[in-house]
Amino acid sequence: MFARTFGATTLGVDGLIIDVEVDSAAGLPGFDIVGLADALVKEAKERVRTAIRNSGIRLRQEKVTINLAPADVRKDSSGLDLPIAVGLLAAYGLISASTLDRYLFAAELSLEGDCRGIRGILPMAVKAKEAGFKAMFVAAANAEEALLVDGLDVYALDNLQQLVGFLTGQERLLPAKTQLSVEEKTEFTDDFADVQGQFQAKRALEIAAAGGHNVLMIGVPGAGKTMLARRMSSILPPMGQEEKLEVTKIYSVAGLLKGGGLIHERPFRSPHHTTSMTAMIGGGSVPRPGEVTLAHNGVLFLDELPEFGKKSLEVLREPIEDRRITISRAHGSISFPSSFMLITAANPCPCGYFGSPDRACECSPYEIKRYNQKISGPLLDRIDIHIHVPQVKYEEISSKKRAESSAQIRQRVIAARERQLKRLQKYHLFCNAQMNHAMLQKLCVLEPQAQRLLEQAFRKMNLSARSYDRIVKVARTIADLAGAEHISAVHIAEAVQLRDAQCAGGE
Repeated sequence: MFARTFGATTLGVDGLIIDVEVDSAAGLPGFDIVGLADALVKEAKERVRTAIRNSGIRLRQEKVTINLAPADVRKDSSGLDLPIAVGLLAAYGLISASTLDRYLFAAELSLEGDCRGIRGILPMAVKAKEAGFKAMFVAAANAEEALLVDGLDVYALDNLQQLVGFLTGQERLLPAKTQLSVEEKTEFTDDFADVQGQFQAKRALEIAAAGGHNVLMIGVPGAGKTMLARRMSSILPPMGQEEKLEVTKIYSVAGLLKGGGLIHERPFRSPHHTTSMTAMIGGGSVPRPGEVTLAHNGVLFLDELPEFGKKSLEVLREPIEDRRITISRAHGSISFPSSFMLITAANPCPCGYFGSPDRACECSPYEIKRYNQKISGPLLDRIDIHIHVPQVKYEEISSKKRAESSAQIRQRVIAARERQLKRLQKYHLFCNAQMNHAMLQKLCVLEPQAQRLLEQAFRKMNLSARSYDRIVKVARTIADLAGAEHISAVHIAEAVQLRDAQCAGGE
């Protein structure tokens, strides 16, 4: 007898509906799964048969063939256990197959028949709604996550026996309801008020937050580079509903979603400098999100930048420029979103004290040159703001006067972002850093004096075309913070100062 049920897996950060076709026929007993199933899915035949038996259901010894369609997409989700089990029971005539096309099933089964949570439930639920399914059956551990999708009934299951009782009409099961409380206001433990001095660095980070720009901070050890970077989240504007859903889907696919609700805070990722290239951009036989994707709509902070492997740094070029990363494997290509702010910190030399007025540098010119050459020119060219972070003076660090708080800075950042949203709304962009060259021509009007100043800087600093664009973008953000309609010479001057190439490389 033939039966069909529907399950789901993930492809990138999106859900993919899987047709689970089950055929049970007389013949030599066997159990085969076809349709490009991963080892994890092939093992489902042992989990499913044992779970059914331990749920008190006896099956005849027949030849069973299960096809997972579309057959040209590799499946690697243990969530296919449940639709396989339901399809098998329907093929044996133990439950009615007539109503199964209205439901989507997604859960892993234990050997006892209990339903376990899986990753990627949110994109699966989004896809289920788009495909027109009336309801979705998930493990109780995944119910809150699936309930984030409006207009889809979600049934929370404890075990397979409970589902069989519902499908045979012997047990009543009501759609789950969310137990999450109303969203509370986000409170940040790290505040810019704790940072004494470093006024230029704080100004640069405010501009970066307002326009979504990348930043390189160079300074001696203990100057406060890491302390400043870790407070970036406290001045970034809150995410919109669309951004929250994007981030939550990514963390759901990665198995990092905690609590089941929407993620409200912008991600802050700080991978160690030993992070591999695959961990940075994502990968695997079925590609999974890497650090650049986990930082989507948030901040990717690379501390001790020259200590990272060259390959791990060079792969950042594409996601910085395109705000997406495409990973190609034998069975196809998958694209992941990677629109993030890159914040980096580095010492000027191996010992860290080149240029310090208080301590002599112990490095030779060759060692300094070799150290700084670890950061390639093309990567530096993609970083909008280069700043020097000096050692904090005793008078500043011992001062009892509290510095400007993150809340005050954030108000200015939000106001600047609102101006950008009005200007970029028709392009579906969120901040100035996302503009391309064609948009700069239309949206970034330079006053004549500003144009002349930029020309002088371009010739004197021998800038590239990309550097030109990034200076204009930063100047546009400075103008937005000042509430100015056009870019003046003052805005260009500050943007050029923040692009001072002498900060990079410790020269």
